[in-house]
Amino acid sequence: MKPLEKAGAAMIAAIVTCYIFCLPRDLFKGTGYSTVVSDRNGELLGARISEDGQWRFPPSDSIPMKYKAAVMMFEDRWFPLHHGVNPVSIAKAAWRNIKAGRITGGGSTITMQVIRMSRRKERNLLQKCIEAVLATRLELRCSKDEILRLYASHAPFGGNVVGLEAASWRYFGRPPEEMTWGEAATLAVLPNSPSDVHPGRNRERLLAKRNRLLESLFARGCMDETDYALACDEPLPAEPYSLPREAVHLTGHYCQANPGERIRTSVDIHIQRQVQAVADRWNDEFSLTGVSDLAAVVIDVRTGEVLAYVGNANPDRKRPGSDVDIVRARRSTGSILKPVLYCSLLQEGEILPRTLLPDIPVNLNGFSPQNFNRQFAGAVPASEALARSLNVPSVHMLRRFGVPKFLDILRRCGMTTLDRSASHYGLSLILGGGEGNLLDITGVYAKMAASYMDTDTSWTRKGDRLHGFPLKDKCALWWTLDALKEVNRPDEIDWHLINSVKKVAWKTGTSYGFRDAWAVGVTADYAVGVWAGNAGGEGVPGLTGARTAGPVMFDIFNLLPVKEGDSAYSRSGWFKEPVPGDYILAEVCHESGFLKGVDCEHADTVMLPRKAVRSDACPYHKTIDGVGTFVLPPSMEWYYRQHHPEYAPYIPADRSEYSPMEFIYPEAGAVIYIPRLLDGSVAGITFNLAHRLQDAVVFWHLDDDYVGSTQFIHQMRLKPEPGRHTVTVVDESGNSLSVAFKVAPGNG
Repeated sequence: MKPLEKAGAAMIAAIVTCYIFCLPRDLFKGTGYSTVVSDRNGELLGARISEDGQWRFPPSDSIPMKYKAAVMMFEDRWFPLHHGVNPVSIAKAAWRNIKAGRITGGGSTITMQVIRMSRRKERNLLQKCIEAVLATRLELRCSKDEILRLYASHAPFGGNVVGLEAASWRYFGRPPEEMTWGEAATLAVLPNSPSDVHPGRNRERLLAKRNRLLESLFARGCMDETDYALACDEPLPAEPYSLPREAVHLTGHYCQANPGERIRTSVDIHIQRQVQAVADRWNDEFSLTGVSDLAAVVIDVRTGEVLAYVGNANPDRKRPGSDVDIVRARRSTGSILKPVLYCSLLQEGEILPRTLLPDIPVNLNGFSPQNFNRQFAGAVPASEALARSLNVPSVHMLRRFGVPKFLDILRRCGMTTLDRSASHYGLSLILGGGEGNLLDITGVYAKMAASYMDTDTSWTRKGDRLHGFPLKDKCALWWTLDALKEVNRPDEIDWHLINSVKKVAWKTGTSYGFRDAWAVGVTADYAVGVWAGNAGGEGVPGLTGARTAGPVMFDIFNLLPVKEGDSAYSRSGWFKEPVPGDYILAEVCHESGFLKGVDCEHADTVMLPRKAVRSDACPYHKTIDGVGTFVLPPSMEWYYRQHHPEYAPYIPADRSEYSPMEFIYPEAGAVIYIPRLLDGSVAGITFNLAHRLQDAVVFWHLDDDYVGSTQFIHQMRLKPEPGRHTVTVVDESGNSLSVAFKVAPGNG
């Protein structure tokens, strides 16, 4: 090959190479888009403006037929036939410009306009030529429909409105798929000169252009005579519409997490609107009492999908905290996690459903939990302790189970906010010492029900981790759900007065200082979580989960659609009982709730979790004088008798091995820190003793020194020096009891 031929071939190869690679892979790289959030069916929930201040929705996968016909008729009627450039149109435009003595049009095709919008260069002859070359290259890369979608997504429609979808919502308040012929024609002519002719300027010229286009469409047979007449009678849009605000805080979340993206959520817009209305109504009422904020979430138990998300009620009523998304905010959990502990203990065989738990005053290295009503029951069945949300038995359960083990279970259940060590939380974890958010907590309840019903497949398909959920024992889950459906704290309102159409397993929670009120409930269909309080953390006297969040939760349950004919329900409207193989049958002491012991007189056959065989036999029945007698320890007995007058303690004739006394505080070997008062003086320690005989006189000794006596209520306040000590008590019958403890130095 001659050198000249080689040079020509190289030049041709270079030109071809440049042509192949002249078009950027992403034409609109760097373009800022609005964050668009829709419901499960594509209904728009909300959107946030792009970073450059434009309403520009991310490109859509489709373009409505009416707009497609209108824009091709107005901008480029030969669009289906040319390959990016229409020489005839360019020639005609050049002739019109020469005749007019100025530029009146450029003859650009839709493809060339896409190139011009992506490059944003000065409009001149050179740029026109470059656009023509790039347009032919774009035609080789994309189909005609793809090019039309690029045009529709990036065309200017006046003001800060860019793209067909944003324009349809801003000018007509609905999606492009629902546009009329008149609306489609209006949007087809707007990009021709959006800064000069738009709904807010030169409306007469805009109307004339629209009607001329409608006439052309009618002449081409795109619409019939009736549609044409109706389209011509349609008024032009006036003021721009506000975009939907159905889930303001959810939209805000995705604006932060996925800015500039189109997000299709699992939310059902119809349920969302109803739940929002309930939350707004209750929030209006609560705000009169100083409770400014309220959040709610609804989860489908079968799939784990969020059906409604109210980050904060009445978001348009501006107030401190109205912008806070409470659904994802960290808040003190109060008692709302107690069902997880109860179920965990059942699953491990640590307790049985009605195992008697101690409910007596306790002080664990300065931690003295109190029940909500400031009373003690002495001994209470575990299921009743859960239903009544008693704090002291819950602390005993957690102490028995172990904080590290429980913390691990909570994390595996989906609690993402518990990111501190077990030693940081301590036993207060079960009473609100940790933080959670409404989404995680409601998800835990939903997973408990889903795990019981074996819906792992549906959850896993949705990307959740139900397959790793640690609470899997069907019988333990059944007893937990059964206990929760009986929740009715006696010191609060009577929930039997609520006209609820379905049974609900639910739990309330109230954080320290009345800052957070929780109510979370679950059925075989839905889990509903509600939080009430102040986003800023201000406490409100009387703010409790039962009185505040509870009524909202039941109102939401009552509006949710019932899934008829569901096999998950029994005829009674509740979860079906476990099937054989999911439980064992065992004899349980009727009075103590432990496995039947050799001294137990009465027992019930109960279905129990498989690991229940590890549980203890009844420790409270003893054979005394040949009779199996129910005898509680003195500390439990003292309080138990106040609530159970039928309980008659048996005092044997032979008291050689009989102890009528028990220290409630302190425990043997305890290390005690004595606080100082504001004036610097030492506060002292209040020792607490229980005696089986209510009128017994007890004499107290600190080490070798007599310090006083008590009767009826056996409490003694002492001020021992730092170091090891022993307190000894002796009653008038000669029975004695001692407890050794240590006072830590450096108190106060």
